Amino acid sequence: MSSLTSLADRTPFELGNGNQTTTWAECIAFYEQLAERFPGVLRWWRIGTSDTGLPMHAGLVTADGVFDRDTLRAQGRPVFFNNNGIHPGEPEGIDACMALVRDFCVEPERLARLGGTAFLFIPVYNVDGCANRQSTSRANQLGPESFGFRGNGRHLDLNRDFIKCDSLAAQVFNRFFTTWDPDVMVDTHTSNGADYAYTMTLIPTQPDKLGGGLGDFLRERMLPAIYGDMQRRGWPTCPYVNLLAETPDDGIEDFLDLPRFSTGYAALHHTIGFMPETHMLKPFADRVAATRALVEVVLDFAVAQAGRIQQLRREARAEAGRRTQWPLRWRNDHARPARLSFKGYAAVRTPSQLGDYLRLSYDRGQPWEKDIVHYDRCVEELVVTAPKAYLVPQAWREVIERLEWNGVALQRLAADRLFDARVYRVLDVDTRATAYEGHMFHDRVVLSTHTEAIQARAGDVLVPLDQPKARYAVETLEPEAHDSFFRWGFFNSVLERKQASISAYAFEDTALQMLADEPQLRHAFAEWKAAHPAQLSDPQAVLWFLFTQGRRHAEPEWQRYPVVALME
Repeated sequence: MSSLTSLADRTPFELGNGNQTTTWAECIAFYEQLAERFPGVLRWWRIGTSDTGLPMHAGLVTADGVFDRDTLRAQGRPVFFNNNGIHPGEPEGIDACMALVRDFCVEPERLARLGGTAFLFIPVYNVDGCANRQSTSRANQLGPESFGFRGNGRHLDLNRDFIKCDSLAAQVFNRFFTTWDPDVMVDTHTSNGADYAYTMTLIPTQPDKLGGGLGDFLRERMLPAIYGDMQRRGWPTCPYVNLLAETPDDGIEDFLDLPRFSTGYAALHHTIGFMPETHMLKPFADRVAATRALVEVVLDFAVAQAGRIQQLRREARAEAGRRTQWPLRWRNDHARPARLSFKGYAAVRTPSQLGDYLRLSYDRGQPWEKDIVHYDRCVEELVVTAPKAYLVPQAWREVIERLEWNGVALQRLAADRLFDARVYRVLDVDTRATAYEGHMFHDRVVLSTHTEAIQARAGDVLVPLDQPKARYAVETLEPEAHDSFFRWGFFNSVLERKQASISAYAFEDTALQMLADEPQLRHAFAEWKAAHPAQLSDPQAVLWFLFTQGRRHAEPEWQRYPVVALME
């Protein structure tokens, strides 16, 4: 806190005992007052409404008072984005951002160091959860005294909602992010898990997935600079402690930041993203200080390297429109281990007083520092040949809306057309037995690929891939991608046969005629009988196979993925 800061300018955290976080109402009032007093520094506005009807806000700080997005874009100005409170029980970023924005307002020298960079922020993203204040929902966290709740008004975790967009908040965020197109994003969090010496750990956007010059720049230039500057500021930082086994002694691997998460979503837009994770068992005041330091360190680097980052992003967007192969799924590469100097505590196992097992604890009186294995690379697990374009029937309007929210270039067909297309048919899915963020998520998808003639109608949507937003289109429209719309259940109705009833006594004769008329069915039936001899005594099983596998009563739409790929 600056010595120039008057008592009236201090944040609720600074006025408290070091273990208290602002309420949502206090936070909004604080920014409203700042914006009124410093209109040439801070623009403050409402960006949408949450599921419970609360307003969502954003703020923008510039050194020269230029706030219009079109003007900033025309001037080629870089944009740094700080998102806070996606999990309001992890509120360090909320408090740190308030103090940082205040200092921009009251310290001209600090403001001038922004140069041409625009500092964009959302003070509290999950406003529903922030207003749901209590002190009991985070069992293993040391402070603050009271805090918000992880779920929003619809009991959704917003850091799983960036693709499916069930919440109004995520819908607002998709449009907001697309409009502002930030070059660098920091989304603040608190971690749980093992105990260790670090107050701050860090998840970056996956460099391998960013790829090309942008990914190399993040891995080779930006991350080393961030870790070095945090060390110099007194907040040594390590990669997020994503354990290989029970304790850090056995090593860690990089977090696979899927598009459902903020950093994975940022990658779809060729934005460098960071998810700082402070450690839950460190004092809250330390976590706030470390969070502010991390935001400032990343901001300073982004300001200094703004031109290079913008150029690399332009190259990445141009390259996206030329790609002929796209990775759909990634996995940690255990063939290329690295070594990481890590500061941990001795893991101790003692008999539990609750049950017949050994409990794990960490002894801070026995610190250690040694090299551990760190799998810091990811490798492509599944790659698809990119089509020229996708065809999305207009009936699937929820999918088209999300493409539009994310700035994907679309073309509406003016007239009916016939296309030869790559078509997927769904052979099998493994679906979670219980709900995951409001959906029955498909963990496994098995497809067959065909070339078929597809009749498109006027108003259907073409999604060409020679565009900067190709990555978003591919990773949402290809059903086998980690977080595709198919996996989230947007197309579940095609998995249901609509004419699914037969009367066995009447269909028996029909089935015999189908076998006589359809050689492919005879062959398939012979294979099925050999593989399922026990089911031959079940008339429903026999007749259902013939009914569903034959051409006579086929439903072309059943198990056919509606989005098709135009290869030429």
